[in-house]
Amino acid sequence: MKSEEMPSVSPPMPFLAHKEPRPGQLEMIQDAIVSLEREGYHLAAAPTGIGKTAASLAAALEVASHAPKKKTVFFLTSRQTQHRIVVDTVRQINVMRKGMMPVRLVDMVGQAGMCVQPFAKESPLVFSLLCSQARKSRSCRPWMTAAPGLKEKILATPLHVDELVSLSRSHTFNGEQAQTCPWKIARESVSGADVFVGDYNHLFDEGVRQSSLKAMDVDLEDIIIIVDEAHNLPDRIRMTLEKRLTQTMIRNTWMELEEYGGTLAQSMKMPGGEALEMTHGLVQWAFDVIRGSRNGFTQLFSRLRNGLERGKEEAEVGVDDLLNVLHESCDIVEGKVGQMQLEASKTTKHPAVDAAVRIHQLRDILSSVDVDMDAGDDGNPMEPNAHKVAEILDCLIRFGSSSALTMVYDTKGKDGRITTHLLDPGLVAQPVFTQSAGAILMSGTLYPPTMYAEMLGLPKASTTAVAYDSPFAAMRRPVLVATDVTTKYTERGEANTRNIRTHIQSLINATPGNVAVFAPSYAMLNEIVAEAHFSGVRMMVENREWTKQDLDQVVETLLEEKRAGRRILLAGVFGARLSEGVDYHSGALDAVACIGIPNSPPSVLSSALKTYAEERFGRNLAWRYTVSQPAVNSILQAMGRPIRAIEDRALIVLLDRRVNERTYAHCFPSDLRMNEASNPEATARFAKRFFAKIQPRYIKE
Repeated sequence: MKSEEMPSVSPPMPFLAHKEPRPGQLEMIQDAIVSLEREGYHLAAAPTGIGKTAASLAAALEVASHAPKKKTVFFLTSRQTQHRIVVDTVRQINVMRKGMMPVRLVDMVGQAGMCVQPFAKESPLVFSLLCSQARKSRSCRPWMTAAPGLKEKILATPLHVDELVSLSRSHTFNGEQAQTCPWKIARESVSGADVFVGDYNHLFDEGVRQSSLKAMDVDLEDIIIIVDEAHNLPDRIRMTLEKRLTQTMIRNTWMELEEYGGTLAQSMKMPGGEALEMTHGLVQWAFDVIRGSRNGFTQLFSRLRNGLERGKEEAEVGVDDLLNVLHESCDIVEGKVGQMQLEASKTTKHPAVDAAVRIHQLRDILSSVDVDMDAGDDGNPMEPNAHKVAEILDCLIRFGSSSALTMVYDTKGKDGRITTHLLDPGLVAQPVFTQSAGAILMSGTLYPPTMYAEMLGLPKASTTAVAYDSPFAAMRRPVLVATDVTTKYTERGEANTRNIRTHIQSLINATPGNVAVFAPSYAMLNEIVAEAHFSGVRMMVENREWTKQDLDQVVETLLEEKRAGRRILLAGVFGARLSEGVDYHSGALDAVACIGIPNSPPSVLSSALKTYAEERFGRNLAWRYTVSQPAVNSILQAMGRPIRAIEDRALIVLLDRRVNERTYAHCFPSDLRMNEASNPEATARFAKRFFAKIQPRYIKE
């Protein structure tokens, strides 16, 4: 869609990072300012090249600078590479401001990524345990060390997180070293900053949000939110609320309650210990409830396993199925306690506790369990099993009365497991956005932006959504659809596979540099690409175990091989890190081939998601919102990998004729022109003409 006509903004703008605005940049800035000035929400489908990072910061800082009360811009991103881009952009803004008040920034990553202790190099699970123990025992010297003057240094100039860590290591006060915890001092510095750069979870994970904002001394209503790669936010919220329950967890929770109750009993014998009597009584009650529920959970898991349809490995679980086990155990415990009281004091039976209060009370007690943790049966030493069960109960309390929560049983593990799934990310996102001072949500694949506005529960009256035209000429990024191949299940076969391979080889033959190919699954990638032989290239196949350093090396290898006159065929999967998490800068890729359409395989969860979407959005939109649009957006992400700057050029080949069908065609941006190739020879001819005519505008070493 096109934005409504807005009054033009005359440069220079006080917070613009560029001397000359890029095509479409001023339009995006103006649209965002208009929305933020009324504390609204602007969704921008902004393709690569428009300069959306600079545009969003310019708009948010402009509005914040005129606010009657201090506002802090929270730039949230799921990619660490984006942190550096934001910091560099703010540095450039300060250069352009020429003596005006500089923009102050704090950049943060996870606690382990900023830790200066030797155990920072341990696995995340081990690190969490060791860090928690060190702080609790007050043996972490950096955590206990104050660093006067360090906040001022951090805010003096925008620092990348690694520079902030280095500064904290070398900081001195009165000539003596005053090394403090970088993560701690960074959080404490946010209240003095104009921009904070961090992960989604700082606002969209309830527990993290409460602790982070308290430590930062920032209120949600004083935050202007920028969500980068916002197409990832709904799934990220859903993943945060995926909690798993096993019988082993119930057993371990019972044992942890017993240990915790014993510790409290010993403490009660000490002077002043009588104050713990009520707490000890509640823990004993929770112990009896969990102990009494073990048999009920055993029966539930057995019933779920035995009730699976032939050939199926998963089934939907009703919320009441799980809650009833706990309520029945509560009834037994209350009856037992009541009988004991009756025999002892001849009073009436202990009254039953209200069902809602029961679950709340059990959650609160389990959350408070404090025991020394070794690695449990699941290998996770991060937190007691009691806390994990409490998180599941919290999910049931918050969302259990809504059809937006579903639970799925599967056979993985010793006795199977039950997983909670939140179908509606808007239940989490909406309260955050509506309490904030406004937001910009942006992505190159936020198509259609109105869909994401609805999914995240943004109020229509205060939401604007614009799909901006790409600044890349269609001639520098043509899209070619192979109309003679498909990965549709009913049409797969050896002949179709050979034809797909021939299209890829034709593309390789006509491309002067590296080619990337992406498939819907690792199985299909292996079948069509990895098990084939392609001449003229060396193949690199994505490994699920690759680290960030491995991914960085992939790009460097591509560039090195290209400079040496050699070529690589890079093979990966839609939705994985090679197709979404890597920027192939400096012309590292010349062409991309996308095999098939990455529709999610049928599952209990996908079925529940479609059913819920029908209830909320109607049948016509449900399929698009849950199936076709997410699949196309995964393709768009892969298509955008080689186009990172206006100087770049690349050919995109879509190897599935279904993308021209109405179901999928209307999910692509309206300014995207589709060319067709009816056979591999036509692909070769098109590619030769493109690369002969269109040259990269720079060669960057």
